[in-house]
Amino acid sequence: MAERIRKIPLMFYVAEDEMAIINEKMKLLGTSNKSAYLRKSAIDGYVINIDTADIKENTAQLQRIGNNVNQIVKRMNQTGSLYAADVAEVKELLKEIWHTQRYILLSQRWTRP
Repeated sequence: MAERIRKIPLMFYVAEDEMAIINEKMKLLGTSNKSAYLRKSAIDGYVINIDTADIKENTAQLQRIGNNVNQIVKRMNQTGSLYAADVAEVKELLKEIWHTQRYILLSQRWTRP
């Protein structure tokens, strides 16, 4: 076994209802690593879970759009021509990017401390 980074054990007791609360909070955060959760809670006093599903989907869409743009540019370089259909497709792809960005920004809940 590799040399441990954390060498000091910390042990404490909780009641059943407290354990249920801890388990529920861990479930809400989507974590099953109790040690990491308790360590983070003890050090920071709070744990923040950021839902990045929209950002991940946006990244995937941007990759697909980038691939499409690359294909259009490759076709333009091969033929030496710029076609109206290609320009329209790029404009449509850019609209998709902006639509997705607006959706992500509007879906975020901004709060002040």
